[in-house]
Amino acid sequence: MIIIAAILLGATLGARTAKKRGGVLADILQYAAVYAIAFGIAGTILTLLIDRYAL
Repeated sequence: MIIIAAILLGATLGARTAKKRGGVLADILQYAAVYAIAFGIAGTILTLLIDRYAL
């Protein structure tokens, strides 16, 4: 669940960043994809850490 939330949050932040910088549709989609991948990796690591160290 954390991974899905992280991917959605990353895509949203990426799209907002590209729009704020005046990007066209291709820029917005690329930023959204890159941020979603980065946040997805971070969410995966966080999920693994929680699973590993949870009491």
